[in-house]
Amino acid sequence: MPPHVAIACGGTGGHFFPGVAVARELQRSGARVTLVVSEKPVDQQAVATVPDIPHWSVPAVGFNARHPIRFLLGLRAAMKCVRRHFEIDRPQAVLAMGGFTSAAPIWVGRRLGASTFLHESNAIPGRANRLLARSADEIFVGFEAAANHFRGRAIVTGTPVREAFRQQPTIAEPLLLITGGSQGARAINQLVTARKLTDSPILHLCGPDDLGSVKTAYAKHSPHAEVHAFCEDMPLALARASLVISRSGASSLAEFAAARVPVLLIPLPNAADDHQRANSRVAEQGGGAIVLEQSEITPELLSKLLQELMNDSSRLNMMSKAIGKLDVPDAARRISSRILEHLG
Repeated sequence: MPPHVAIACGGTGGHFFPGVAVARELQRSGARVTLVVSEKPVDQQAVATVPDIPHWSVPAVGFNARHPIRFLLGLRAAMKCVRRHFEIDRPQAVLAMGGFTSAAPIWVGRRLGASTFLHESNAIPGRANRLLARSADEIFVGFEAAANHFRGRAIVTGTPVREAFRQQPTIAEPLLLITGGSQGARAINQLVTARKLTDSPILHLCGPDDLGSVKTAYAKHSPHAEVHAFCEDMPLALARASLVISRSGASSLAEFAAARVPVLLIPLPNAADDHQRANSRVAEQGGGAIVLEQSEITPELLSKLLQELMNDSSRLNMMSKAIGKLDVPDAARRISSRILEHLG
């Protein structure tokens, strides 16, 4: 019987897509994989892109210090759901990709005798992974900086990225790609639509909540901008892009590195433990990114910077090579191999 590995990767696209990359590698090695996601719309939309991988959903669990009872009730419901599934089809290993949706699969899996693993993609570990670390047999991290937070227990593997990001042909026509991540980013949406920023073509992934307002804004000054709530083919979108404006999620950075696309990063100011700024520093120090503070950047300053960059192909080429150095092509294989080694 092939080993069964459950991968808890719900909550955001930043957890889901790296989990899928590991799932594919495990499948190639002969393992059977089940994805565990939340009931949130973003997860249901994402999981629809991989219909060949079995999955099931658990109630979403989000931590809020002001509502601890609500968190505990949500966690209890999630653990009941996970136990029901695991008792029917017991995994030999559980891999958590981050977020509190991972808590129930890790704790229930460990009680049922499964080997347990965590992956932390951010430079500063999230609260969920810090909480779950004691319950993990092994911890994987995307950045060296994160390893210091796990007291020598972590292995630096890089953050897994789907191979499709490295297999796309480069498209020569200039394109500015704007994205706030799988759920969009309202501050970025408002910043980039306040005025015409560039004469180059624009592809803007704005999230579902702002789709109407973003389209209306572009109609006034950039009518040819391509606007979508969500992109099912991010490898192709990045292959088209000359430059990206984005938040600083770690999995997004790993995708930009794999696709060799330079980026203007606007870290989320209120991200937990300020992990997006920490991620940004890693990319900026390598030369592949320029970091802009949300509180300081204006449409006028952004427009000036974009005009300089989009007309400076040599600088964009240098940034492309620099961000590519952050890519770890075998990250998924490293994680898959360690899991299968534990299972003998």
